[in-house]
Amino acid sequence: MAYVDWEIRGPKIAGCSCDYGCPCEFNGRPSRGYCRGVEAHLIEKGHFGDVPLDGLVVAAWYRWPGAVHEGGGEVQGFIDKRASPEQVEALFKILGGEEQEPTTMFNIYGSTMEKEFDPVFEEISFSCDMAARKGSFRVGDMLRLDIEPIRNPVTGKPHRARIVLPEGFEFSQAEMGSADLNVKVEGLADFGHDKCYGALFHAAYGPRGIIRGAA
Repeated sequence: MAYVDWEIRGPKIAGCSCDYGCPCEFNGRPSRGYCRGVEAHLIEKGHFGDVPLDGLVVAAWYRWPGAVHEGGGEVQGFIDKRASPEQVEALFKILGGEEQEPTTMFNIYGSTMEKEFDPVFEEISFSCDMAARKGSFRVGDMLRLDIEPIRNPVTGKPHRARIVLPEGFEFSQAEMGSADLNVKVEGLADFGHDKCYGALFHAAYGPRGIIRGAA
């Protein structure tokens, strides 16, 4: 099937309620029985057809009552307020799973969602230093994520670890970090977790999923 030519590339950071490493990445059950977290992606380079997406940031909070594949999830997206109407429409199509294979990340996660709340258009601050395993993003007082290196409990020195998933649908390789996150959206979500799973990786997606080997 022919799809609209599109791609988004750039650093992505995420944190969830699981312990370091996240058993979900190994087909295990979430550490606390449920999954709650946040993520943000800086699109350093991107387009949807003739619509450029360079420099925009997208973010989200999400939660599932059990393992992700069991469904019942809830999600709310946050879109960079600088996006033009044409860019917003393009991002909606990408994040909503349109113009891409059904086995791509956006469609896989989308199939587990029971509720999708109206998106918020807001300024999103974002930083990521992959080599240092440090990253953060903010969406006003609603979303917060801070990632720093995991520390050796005896020496306090940074402990480096990676997850490598050659056939992963979200990433092929990610640096691990220690995440502190907080979500407070009036009437919808109020939760936080400290020293939990954090991931930093270069995300590159197109109509057929991950663009392997992209940097």
